[in-house]
Amino acid sequence: MRPFAFLGGDPFRELRRLQDEMDRLTGAFAPAGGPAAAGFPAVNVYAGRDGIAVVAELPGVEPGDLEVHARQDTLTIAGTRRPAAEDAQAYHRRERRSGAFSRTVRLPFRVDPDRVEAQLEHGVLRLSLQRPEEDKPRRIAITG
Repeated sequence: MRPFAFLGGDPFRELRRLQDEMDRLTGAFAPAGGPAAAGFPAVNVYAGRDGIAVVAELPGVEPGDLEVHARQDTLTIAGTRRPAAEDAQAYHRRERRSGAFSRTVRLPFRVDPDRVEAQLEHGVLRLSLQRPEEDKPRRIAITG
Protein backbone atom coordinates (compact mmCIF):
# COMPACT_ATOMS: atom_id res chain seq x y z
CA MET A 1 0.00 0.00 0.00
CA ARG A 2 1.25 3.47 -0.89
CA PRO A 3 1.87 5.88 1.99
CA PHE A 4 -0.91 8.45 2.37
CA ALA A 5 -3.13 6.59 -0.08
CA PHE A 6 -6.05 7.28 2.25
CA LEU A 7 -5.62 11.00 1.46
CA GLY A 8 -6.15 10.50 -2.24
CA GLY A 9 -2.46 10.59 -3.14
CA ASP A 10 -1.75 14.11 -1.83
CA PRO A 11 -0.11 13.87 1.61
CA PHE A 12 -0.51 17.60 2.26
CA ARG A 13 -4.11 18.10 1.17
CA GLU A 14 -5.53 17.50 4.65
CA LEU A 15 -2.86 19.72 6.23
CA ARG A 16 -3.77 22.57 3.84
CA ARG A 17 -7.45 22.12 4.67
CA LEU A 18 -6.64 22.22 8.39
CA GLN A 19 -4.51 25.36 7.92
CA ASP A 20 -7.32 27.08 5.96
CA GLU A 21 -9.79 26.22 8.71
CA MET A 22 -7.46 27.50 11.46
CA ASP A 23 -6.88 30.75 9.52
CA ARG A 24 -10.64 31.20 9.18
CA LEU A 25 -11.25 30.53 12.87
CA THR A 26 -8.47 32.77 14.20
CA GLY A 27 -9.58 35.58 11.89
CA ALA A 28 -13.09 35.40 13.33
CA PHE A 29 -11.81 36.04 16.87
CA ALA A 30 -9.26 38.72 16.10
CA PRO A 31 -9.71 42.04 17.93
CA ALA A 32 -11.14 44.93 15.92
CA GLY A 33 -8.33 46.95 14.40
CA GLY A 34 -5.78 44.16 14.93
CA PRO A 35 -3.62 42.64 12.20
CA ALA A 36 -6.26 40.12 11.11
CA ALA A 37 -8.88 42.89 10.93
CA ALA A 38 -6.91 44.44 8.11
CA GLY A 39 -8.00 41.55 5.94
CA PHE A 40 -10.93 41.67 3.58
CA PRO A 41 -11.84 44.00 2.17
CA ALA A 42 -8.75 46.17 2.26
CA VAL A 43 -9.79 49.82 2.64
CA ASN A 44 -8.27 53.29 2.39
CA VAL A 45 -10.09 56.13 4.17
CA TYR A 46 -9.45 59.76 3.23
CA ALA A 47 -10.87 62.54 5.40
CA GLY A 48 -11.40 66.07 4.17
CA ARG A 49 -13.15 69.12 5.59
CA ASP A 50 -16.52 68.32 3.99
CA GLY A 51 -16.53 64.54 3.98
CA ILE A 52 -14.80 61.21 3.67
CA ALA A 53 -13.77 59.11 0.70
CA VAL A 54 -13.40 55.36 1.12
CA VAL A 55 -11.86 53.00 -1.42
CA ALA A 56 -12.28 49.26 -0.82
CA GLU A 57 -10.85 46.39 -2.86
CA LEU A 58 -13.57 43.82 -3.60
CA PRO A 59 -12.39 41.57 -6.45
CA GLY A 60 -15.00 39.05 -7.47
CA VAL A 61 -17.87 40.72 -5.61
CA GLU A 62 -20.96 41.72 -7.59
CA PRO A 63 -23.03 44.81 -6.68
CA GLY A 64 -26.03 42.63 -5.79
CA ASP A 65 -23.93 40.74 -3.24
CA LEU A 66 -22.81 43.88 -1.40
CA GLU A 67 -24.30 46.03 1.39
CA VAL A 68 -22.99 49.34 2.70
CA HIS A 69 -24.27 50.90 5.92
CA ALA A 70 -23.30 54.30 7.32
CA ARG A 71 -24.41 55.27 10.82
CA GLN A 72 -23.04 58.11 12.93
CA ASP A 73 -19.24 57.63 12.69
CA THR A 74 -19.28 53.98 11.60
CA LEU A 75 -19.15 52.45 8.13
CA THR A 76 -19.89 48.77 7.50
CA ILE A 77 -19.20 46.97 4.23
CA ALA A 78 -20.68 43.48 4.11
CA GLY A 79 -21.48 40.94 1.47
CA THR A 80 -20.63 37.64 -0.12
CA ARG A 81 -17.84 36.70 -2.46
CA ARG A 82 -18.81 33.69 -4.50
CA PRO A 83 -16.22 31.00 -5.24
CA ALA A 84 -14.52 31.29 -8.60
CA ALA A 85 -15.52 28.68 -11.16
CA GLU A 86 -12.15 27.08 -11.63
CA ASP A 87 -11.33 23.78 -13.28
CA ALA A 88 -8.56 22.87 -10.81
CA GLN A 89 -9.32 19.81 -8.71
CA ALA A 90 -6.65 20.44 -6.10
CA TYR A 91 -5.18 23.77 -5.08
CA HIS A 92 -1.49 24.24 -4.63
CA ARG A 93 -2.23 27.46 -2.72
CA ARG A 94 -5.54 29.22 -2.19
CA GLU A 95 -5.49 32.67 -0.57
CA ARG A 96 -8.61 34.25 -2.08
CA ARG A 97 -11.43 33.35 0.25
CA SER A 98 -15.06 33.04 -0.70
CA GLY A 99 -18.15 33.36 1.45
CA ALA A 100 -19.65 36.04 3.66
CA PHE A 101 -17.57 38.96 4.91
CA SER A 102 -18.13 42.07 6.98
CA ARG A 103 -15.78 44.97 7.70
CA THR A 104 -16.61 47.82 10.05
CA VAL A 105 -14.51 50.98 10.06
CA ARG A 106 -14.67 53.80 12.59
CA LEU A 107 -14.70 57.14 10.79
CA PRO A 108 -13.01 60.32 12.08
CA PHE A 109 -16.35 62.17 12.34
CA ARG A 110 -20.09 61.68 11.85
CA VAL A 111 -21.45 61.37 8.33
CA ASP A 112 -24.88 62.04 6.85
CA PRO A 113 -26.30 58.61 5.89
CA ASP A 114 -28.62 60.29 3.36
CA ARG A 115 -25.66 61.75 1.46
CA VAL A 116 -23.62 58.66 0.62
CA GLU A 117 -22.65 57.78 -2.93
CA ALA A 118 -21.33 54.32 -3.81
CA GLN A 119 -19.84 53.01 -7.06
CA LEU A 120 -18.41 49.54 -7.74
CA GLU A 121 -16.21 49.25 -10.82
CA HIS A 122 -13.66 46.57 -11.73
CA GLY A 123 -13.64 45.20 -8.17
CA VAL A 124 -13.06 48.60 -6.53
CA LEU A 125 -15.76 50.17 -4.34
CA ARG A 126 -15.60 53.96 -4.08
CA LEU A 127 -17.69 55.70 -1.42
CA SER A 128 -18.24 59.38 -0.86
CA LEU A 129 -19.69 60.20 2.56
CA GLN A 130 -20.62 63.80 3.36
CA ARG A 131 -20.31 65.45 6.74
CA PRO A 132 -23.53 67.00 8.12
CA GLU A 133 -23.57 70.79 7.74
CA GLU A 134 -23.98 71.31 11.49
CA ASP A 135 -20.80 69.31 12.18
CA LYS A 136 -18.53 71.09 9.72
CA PRO A 137 -15.89 73.33 11.27
CA ARG A 138 -16.69 77.01 10.98
CA ARG A 139 -14.30 79.88 10.77
CA ILE A 140 -14.72 82.31 13.59
CA ALA A 141 -14.33 85.96 12.72
CA ILE A 142 -12.03 87.86 15.03
CA THR A 143 -12.71 91.52 15.61
CA GLY A 144 -10.43 93.93 17.29
